[in-house]
Amino acid sequence: QAEFVESGGGLVQPGGSLRLSCAAAGNIFKFYDMDWYRQAPGKQRELVARITVDGSTIYEDSVKGRFTISRDNAKKMVYLRMNNLKPEDTAVYYCNERSGSGYWGQGTQVTVSS
Repeated sequence: QAEFVESGGGLVQPGGSLRLSCAAAGNIFKFYDMDWYRQAPGKQRELVARITVDGSTIYEDSVKGRFTISRDNAKKMVYLRMNNLKPEDTAVYYCNERSGSGYWGQGTQVTVSS
């Protein structure tokens, strides 16, 4: 059983939007900095965005201004709103604790194509 379960991916045209959701198990979610990662075909997994326990955020340069990470500690959820999607955003997206220290889920596929 995965510690994190990602959802919300799909096929979208360039310029479209998606909101990814990540449901976390356990009772200490509020103590985790949370990350979104992605892995495109033939590439290594990369950090896309991070939100700390106190709400600070960082973004990979290519997604700045387009993606927004947020969290709801009461619901043990983390979200990634993705706007103005580009073909190069195509990847499997994963959530995890900071630096990938938790269990990896199956991810959710985002495909940006016309």
